[in-house]
Amino acid sequence: MNAATDAVTDALRDLHSRFAGIDDGELADYIPQLALVDPEAFGLALISMDGHRYGAGDAGVPFTIQSVSKPFVYALALSVLGIDEVSRWVNAEPSGEAFNAISLELGTGRPDNPMVNAGAILTTALIPDTPGAPRFGRILDCLSRFAGRMLDVDEQVYFSEVVAGDRNRALAYLIRSTGPLPVDPVAAVETYFRQCSVRVTAMDLAAMAATLANGGVNPLTGDTVVTEPVAVRVLAVMATCGMYDASGDWLLRVGLPAKSGVSGGLIAAGPARFGLASYSPLLDPTGTSVRGHRAIGALSERLGLHLMHNPALAGSTVTLVTTADDLPSAPKAERERARRERVAVVAAQGALDFTAAERVLYALDEADSREAVAVVLDLLRVTDVGTVARAMLRSGFAGLTAGGRRTAVVDPAGRLREPGDEVVAPWCFATREEAVAWCIREPGG
Repeated sequence: MNAATDAVTDALRDLHSRFAGIDDGELADYIPQLALVDPEAFGLALISMDGHRYGAGDAGVPFTIQSVSKPFVYALALSVLGIDEVSRWVNAEPSGEAFNAISLELGTGRPDNPMVNAGAILTTALIPDTPGAPRFGRILDCLSRFAGRMLDVDEQVYFSEVVAGDRNRALAYLIRSTGPLPVDPVAAVETYFRQCSVRVTAMDLAAMAATLANGGVNPLTGDTVVTEPVAVRVLAVMATCGMYDASGDWLLRVGLPAKSGVSGGLIAAGPARFGLASYSPLLDPTGTSVRGHRAIGALSERLGLHLMHNPALAGSTVTLVTTADDLPSAPKAERERARRERVAVVAAQGALDFTAAERVLYALDEADSREAVAVVLDLLRVTDVGTVARAMLRSGFAGLTAGGRRTAVVDPAGRLREPGDEVVAPWCFATREEAVAWCIREPGG
């Protein structure tokens, strides 16, 4: 990771440092194996729609996915059976109750939604089971494609789930007693336990959330895991039901479709923007990671990520990443000098928010990786720079300058200036040609 994109990494590291000392909450000791994990573990991860990865703390530490599997198995069921058939068995209404509540619709016996245990068990049971494609094999393949790598099962946690799973068995038998469970309760719960015991990392979960946010296309692999309508429906259910009896407060304050799990995993998705995940096993009374909840909430506030701030799909932001000697508008002598001096140029357009600024920062890193000694950022076609984006870009440029790069900004409208600033880089120019010329001037010139 280079100086420019450290603006994103630094935000994650700052939040990790800020919340790592919180020791509120309890381990999920009703599953014996989960009571043995390190209560100090804490990781944060973010993946953009361009597949850029950022992490802090224990983002690569493995743990079991637990209830964070539910949106993705629901996506699989929608893909295989369609929304009408799945909705015939499982409703999509917020229950306002705990994750393991006995919550069935009067008259039909349908669970309230696929995010509570009753609905998740039934959703898992809906996945077809054939000799050539067994039910759990389909589920594991689906979860792996969302993560962008082959996942496996933590057998110790699985056996611990089996030992401690009487309430889930009771839910399965209760659903069966009302009629709508399409398979044997024992088989349904066994597959559900194994599904919950799939091993992931926070970075895996960020990739999974990013795939939903990217319309079903994994931004790391380019694999279309589910169709865009399926991804939209899953995100809608996550927004209204993913945080159980705290879903309304979460959406109000944090403003992102999310899903928690009792192992300490937590995902949040910014449609067309990013996938975000945390891991910390100390839980609040709703079964949500205490540190993860606070960190993601703080990040949403800090970077303006609330869904209602900017519901539109992001457009193209970076229009050019090149070296100055490739620019035909520059005189031949200047282009030759720019080639020798290795001046990189990045141009942006439109309104810059968090997502757009991240793309610009990554492009600056891409340009800087070409061993450039100078970097020019061209904002001539930028129409607006949000407060968060301004801070990110200024931080990125400060990092480049501190790393020994000569930096210049084409910003005649002064969009990167803070009140009282004269300039935002060593020099700020009205045209790209002026900025490049300054970068290739003789020392002292």
